[in-house]
Amino acid sequence: MDLLEGLNSAQGEAVQTVSGPVLILAGAGSGKTKTLTHRIAYLIAREAIYPNEILAVTFTNKAAREMRERLGALLGQDSTNRGFMPWMGTFHGICVRMLRIEGESIGIPKNFVIYDEDDRQGLIKQAMKQLSISETEIKAKAVSGIISSSKNEMVGPDNYESLAQLPYQKNIAKIYKKYEKLRKVAKALDFDDLLLETVRLFREKSEVRTKWQKNFKHILIDEYQDTNAAQYHIIKLLVNDQHNICVVGDDWQSIYSWRGADFTNILNFERDFKGTKVIKLEQNYRSTGNILDAANNVITKNIQRTDKKLWTVEGPGSPVQVHSLYDETEEAHMVAERIASHVQLGARQFGDFAVLYRTNAQSYNLERAFMRLHVPYKIIGGVRFYDRKEIKDMIAYLRLIYQPQDRMSFSRIVNVPTRGIGAMSLEKFLIWQSESDMDILSALNHVDQTSTITARAKCALQTLGEKLREVQLMIDTSTPAELIKKLLDLTSYKDFINDGTPQAEDRLENIGSLLSDAQNFMSLDEFLEEVALMSSADNSSDGQSVTFMTLHAAKGLEFPVVFIIGVEEGILPHARVYEAGSAELEEERRLMYVGMTRAREELHLSYAESRMQFGQRSYNPISRFVTDMGDQIAITSPNEPQTIHEQEFFSDEPFAIGENIRSAAFGTGEIIEIDGMALTINFDNGTTKKLNAEYARLEKI
Repeated sequence: MDLLEGLNSAQGEAVQTVSGPVLILAGAGSGKTKTLTHRIAYLIAREAIYPNEILAVTFTNKAAREMRERLGALLGQDSTNRGFMPWMGTFHGICVRMLRIEGESIGIPKNFVIYDEDDRQGLIKQAMKQLSISETEIKAKAVSGIISSSKNEMVGPDNYESLAQLPYQKNIAKIYKKYEKLRKVAKALDFDDLLLETVRLFREKSEVRTKWQKNFKHILIDEYQDTNAAQYHIIKLLVNDQHNICVVGDDWQSIYSWRGADFTNILNFERDFKGTKVIKLEQNYRSTGNILDAANNVITKNIQRTDKKLWTVEGPGSPVQVHSLYDETEEAHMVAERIASHVQLGARQFGDFAVLYRTNAQSYNLERAFMRLHVPYKIIGGVRFYDRKEIKDMIAYLRLIYQPQDRMSFSRIVNVPTRGIGAMSLEKFLIWQSESDMDILSALNHVDQTSTITARAKCALQTLGEKLREVQLMIDTSTPAELIKKLLDLTSYKDFINDGTPQAEDRLENIGSLLSDAQNFMSLDEFLEEVALMSSADNSSDGQSVTFMTLHAAKGLEFPVVFIIGVEEGILPHARVYEAGSAELEEERRLMYVGMTRAREELHLSYAESRMQFGQRSYNPISRFVTDMGDQIAITSPNEPQTIHEQEFFSDEPFAIGENIRSAAFGTGEIIEIDGMALTINFDNGTTKKLNAEYARLEKI
């Protein structure tokens, strides 16, 4: 077949430029995968390069599989044959093969095992135990993250030790050294070692390096902007004198610096390989003109970037819609209602929509609104709010103080955070508690009466009992939010989840969302009932669902209609940019660009005039990114009923029994009882709620 058929002029040039270094700057939606696949096919069919002489690196196994299938179709070959394109895959997959073949030359046995993250943390705990370093001082997860980052930056244990200054860093250095010794004894490599040892192999063994340089006549790298230091060095060491290397990427879409990606690798490619041919793929096949222009206006405010200008033949399309809402509840309701209306009219299907957000914690209000309006959704790259570990932990604490016989909740939190209560001690305690006819809280506070448990375990259990009893005594006089704050304080749970890993920030924000939601409720039983209903809600959709995901998870995907919520200073861009400086801000701008360019036909951005964060109402200005977008946007202000003055809520007697009200979270209803700021409301959906008028955002009808 004609391997240039269906390609535009820039794509055709990229396919046919087969000698020397080539940098393909591929804008969002510009057909980079098609170009890369046709280039490989062209090398095999027209340039007589054998498949095993081509090294083709992708960043996911899925991308490698899809590219292999496309290539098989282009060349009329069986892509499932293991001999077809043997050196196409991810960096890690290719390094595993290389080390199995050549690793013995640097002391790595052919039968090495590969440790995943759980294995690594388990070995780190062993190292810490041998060094008498407690997990209360340093968490194994945090150590694992630091070791991984160090290896990606090619910093070994000796180098790390020489750079360590603070006591914490010196302890990490000791653990890092011990971990490496234990790992080598086990004849194991972790995922970062696969890259690091491949670099060492090619550096130390010139004959091996020369052998593979001769073998790989052409090297192609996808998503080059996402390479880290170790991957960069592997590429540099494998390129031969012909410099037949072609990299494809887009620095505008580099959003993974937090996991070691260095987008300056693509910016420096022309410096690294003299005589580079730069080809820009600027024709976009995805989005309308207004979406592209608005996104271009955002990204061009970055200083560190390449120059290109995306364009489309599809016409301008609709302006980017910017929605101003009163708060996060109305924001979520607006999104759910608009989607439901489009589907009811037959204009769209649920699967046409995606809702993107900066942090996972933002999904909570969306989930509530979508459940209320019976709009099906699925969360990609995450789990439902009430299924997240930190949320389930905190709910288990609340359930246990509410119902002290709840064994499931007790078993969940007895060692969360770690209290040193072993499985045997726990089993003996539960047997004794069952025989004593005491509830769990009473048994914890009288555990000194049993003789079957060690003194250490007794002490830990009694201390837990005292803390839980203190919170339990507050139930009748405190709101659910106050109870959560007390539990967080007494158990040091925030310190426990703030373990130094990249996920810690998400977990803390999830707890903040739970705390914010709890502010609406006056009693623990009401709050736990609502949690149970949210947790067990059926969200079946017969295959059609709205997609929820973070902006990071959205890269590489596209949808007819995209909503990006929380477009406010402190959220997008994230608050950390105020401390981290311009580099962090530029990455946030790239993240916004990635989100915007996921939309094919419609793009909706929303911001809230006020937002509940960690139980406090904040007032964030609209994101600077919206200001950057230019004339391609249309701002929709809130309707008059949504603009409610705060004094309507905070006067001495804002509501009366018998009044009809509207809640964005629960719908319309009638007030049947008032006790201070606590309003008991019969809602039209058949539920009765006791809500806090100060926070619940109730509108008189």
